[in-house]
Amino acid sequence: MGRPRTHDRQVADALVDAAEQLADSGGVGAVSVRAVAERTGTTTRAVYSVFGSKAGLVAALGTRMFELLGDGVAELPETDDPVADLVEAGVGVFRRLSVTRPALFDIGVRHTAVDPDTVGEFVPAARDAWGSLEARFQRLQDAGLLPGRTVTVASRQFDAMCEGLAAMERRGSMETSGAEDVWRDALQTLLDGMTRHRD
Repeated sequence: MGRPRTHDRQVADALVDAAEQLADSGGVGAVSVRAVAERTGTTTRAVYSVFGSKAGLVAALGTRMFELLGDGVAELPETDDPVADLVEAGVGVFRRLSVTRPALFDIGVRHTAVDPDTVGEFVPAARDAWGSLEARFQRLQDAGLLPGRTVTVASRQFDAMCEGLAAMERRGSMETSGAEDVWRDALQTLLDGMTRHRD
């Protein structure tokens, strides 16, 4: 399971921190109950009691990704320009996490080397994060700025653009110094097209 059961949140967070460090340096394959226990100076029994298995640790990493994503989008200030707010959500939250938390991104978003049953463990956190994004698109719809699209469809198109941009940046297909500008321009162009009224 991805959620702690018997130990306190501080212990659980320390174990997930260790698992993320291991995944950053060696991918999902580097995450093991024993390695996490050694890194945190605890016992394998403690890890098992909190997460149950390696799969539980990996699920906790996926959950952490979506908690960070959802909280990041929800906490962005709302301005009088909902389009600009969405661009900031893409660049300031999604892109930042894809760059600074690569293991979490690979596990949570790309499902790299993650068993489908494990993915199912962090689906609730993914749904919560999705709700934060849809709330931003709801503002567009409420303002009459989303002609011809539902909030769900527009959110998925925006997410697809973010995932594609992240994949390109991660594989080195963008100049690092100009990557943020590429993201901003692409997302602005997408949103301009979405919000343009059709005759």
